Amino acid sequence: MKLDNVKHIGIVGLGMIGDSMAVLTTGHGYKTTCVARRAEMIPEYKKTYDNYFRQMIDQGLMPENQTQICEKYLKYTIDINEIADCDIVFECVTENLELKQEVLARIETACQSVRAICSVSSSFTPDMMSEKMTKYKDRLIVTHPFNPAHMVPFFELCGGADTAPGVLEFAKEVLESLDRKPVILKKPAPGFIGNRLQFALWREALNLVESGICDPRDVDMCLNYSFCPRYTSIGMYEHFDNGGLKLNIMTCDTVFPTLSNIDAAPAAITDRIAQGDTGARAESKKGFYDWNGVDMKAYQERVNAPYWQFINWDLPKE
Repeated sequence: MKLDNVKHIGIVGLGMIGDSMAVLTTGHGYKTTCVARRAEMIPEYKKTYDNYFRQMIDQGLMPENQTQICEKYLKYTIDINEIADCDIVFECVTENLELKQEVLARIETACQSVRAICSVSSSFTPDMMSEKMTKYKDRLIVTHPFNPAHMVPFFELCGGADTAPGVLEFAKEVLESLDRKPVILKKPAPGFIGNRLQFALWREALNLVESGICDPRDVDMCLNYSFCPRYTSIGMYEHFDNGGLKLNIMTCDTVFPTLSNIDAAPAAITDRIAQGDTGARAESKKGFYDWNGVDMKAYQERVNAPYWQFINWDLPKE
């Protein structure tokens, strides 16, 4: 439910996450100002905004005129001073530490009484990013989403050494009003929760293939048809508690010593990068898979399929 004490939301830095955040905030009826770095890119950002709404309309999740209603709450600008009266600002620029430090310093200069400045960083902690801040260092936190933020409801929040009491709780309340599922970390850690879990799994997936145990497609088949679907309705701690910790400890003692403990990207990745096979968007359209001839629209539909259920918003009617 929309909060009465939040009158204006700012989004600084558009693109993958910023565009999605604009859909989320205006889709809940919040006045939103998006600050772009270059004016010539604004039509492209608006096109992405429209496309996101079109996808949701096509899924039957909102009425045909919803884009026109929600865009009334949206403003694009290149003037950062237009977020001066924002209650909360989401910093969504590229994952570059120097750039984030520069932009965060500009945000605090522009804002008059912002209650929270929320970086969507996926790896940097608030203490790393606040180096050039002087006025609102105590209001800087991380609110890390997963892409696209308007579809994937999970956010992980953390503060830094200077974060003032109540800032994290306020940001959590705002995100909950956006129908997100935020959690607050007790202390920051590189990668937070989601990426640490995802990359721990990725490290062992790489190890399985490099060790000659299976192929990439075998790993993906396992994930699709074994335990991953279970974790869309119950949690890992729930699962292992229910299975019994006596069984769990035996498996831990047997399997843990055999798991990968590498501390850098293996040759399976670096060799492919060296030869230009950097993934589906590479010129070669190769990574671990050959993406040549793949129906990317159908692929994107598979990516989105699990998340449509979470779009059940209290949409603005006018």
